[in-house]
Amino acid sequence: MEYLILKALHVMAIIAWMAGLFYLPRLFVYHVESGEANETFKVMERRLLNMITTPAMIASWVLGLGVAAMIGFPALLEQGWAWTKLVLVLALTAYHFLLAYYVKLFARDQNVRSGRYYRVINEVPTLLMIGIVLMTILQPF
Repeated sequence: MEYLILKALHVMAIIAWMAGLFYLPRLFVYHVESGEANETFKVMERRLLNMITTPAMIASWVLGLGVAAMIGFPALLEQGWAWTKLVLVLALTAYHFLLAYYVKLFARDQNVRSGRYYRVINEVPTLLMIGIVLMTILQPF
C-alpha cells in the first residue's frame, strides 16, 4: 500500500478512536446524572465502544505499525521522540481499556463513580493527544 494512503487511513482511524474516547466519558456523565439504571445509555455505551471506538483503536495500531514499518523500525527506534510517542499511545490504549471496564460496570449497574469523576477523566485523552501530536510533528529529540 502506498505510504501516503496508509498514513491517511491511520489519521482517519485516530480521529474515530479519539471521538469515541471523548464521547464515552460524556455518556457516563449523562448516565450517572440520569439517576437510574438507564438501558438506553447502556446500549449507547456498549455500541460506541464495540462498534466504533475499539475497531478504530485496532485500526490505529495496525495502520500506525504499517506506517512505522514503511519508515523503517530501526531508524525510528533510534529516535527519542518515537519512544515518547509510543509510551503516550500505550497510555491512551490503557485509558481505552479503563473506559471499557467502566462500560461493563455500568452494564451491571455497578458504577460507583460520580459525574464529576467522569468529567475529570474526560481530559486525559486530550492531554495524551497533545503529547502524541507534538512528538509526531515536532520530533523534538
